[in-house]
Amino acid sequence: MISVTTPTLENGRIVEYKGIIFGEVVAGINFIKDFGASIRNIVGGRSAGYEEELVKARNEAIAEMEARAQQLGANAVVGVDIDYETFGNAGMIIVTASGTAVVVQNKE
Repeated sequence: MISVTTPTLENGRIVEYKGIIFGEVVAGINFIKDFGASIRNIVGGRSAGYEEELVKARNEAIAEMEARAQQLGANAVVGVDIDYETFGNAGMIIVTASGTAVVVQNKE
């Protein structure tokens, strides 16, 4: 499965649109990582714990989106967009991947 942020594929021709699809992940940040991020907020620097959680959540959201595209019979997703949100003060992050599931044939 190929997923791209562009509306088309350079070496492919879209022959069928299957619809808009989403992959959503709501992930909690554990107390240790949250505490470490608080310290980083005071002294400055990057929070490796939060970054790891964001990467993991993003990859899971993309994988879920691609699985839903495959269930529809698509072999690619175009126009991919990733959104991040926080959920109140609960230490939760929400990552959403969306795009259009399509069937692509190679140009020849």
